[in-house]
Amino acid sequence: MIKLEPIIFNIVMFNIFYVSCFTLRMMLVIKGQKILASIISMLEVYIYLLGLAIVLENLNNPINIIGYCIGWGLGVYLGSRIEEYLALGYVTVQAIVSSVDIKLPLILQKQGFSVTSWRGADKSGDRTVIQILVKRRYEPKVIKIINKMSPNAFIISYELKNFKEGFWGKAPL
Repeated sequence: MIKLEPIIFNIVMFNIFYVSCFTLRMMLVIKGQKILASIISMLEVYIYLLGLAIVLENLNNPINIIGYCIGWGLGVYLGSRIEEYLALGYVTVQAIVSSVDIKLPLILQKQGFSVTSWRGADKSGDRTVIQILVKRRYEPKVIKIINKMSPNAFIISYELKNFKEGFWGKAPL
């Protein structure tokens, strides 16, 4: 039977914290949050160096290397979950509803969302196209409102990296 030494748990935990910071930092860089990403990178490298020293001193046991790999995988998962919870950034939600509907854009505006809508058409007839700029954490709420008011709506959303004031910049986001 393989005996697990207490060092394995330290290796796993160091890697979970290190890779969580690494994953979160990378997502912050992608979203343009340079200062916060820099601060996290300092913590990240500190944890990395402590953990690496432990691993390099204990390479004699293959279980330690397996623990390192397990910690890495769990760190990626945890870092992704943290970023998902923080829901940083903005998204544009675009909905195409099956009729010319002016109620839905007004309802979304009354909820405080920045909404632009226009009339469109496809082979089945007239449509309303609604575009909503929203903080990513409110995306599920917007989609829920759209689905409630127009269950057959075609909805897409995409992340924004940059946008410049205009009329959206003045609305409560």
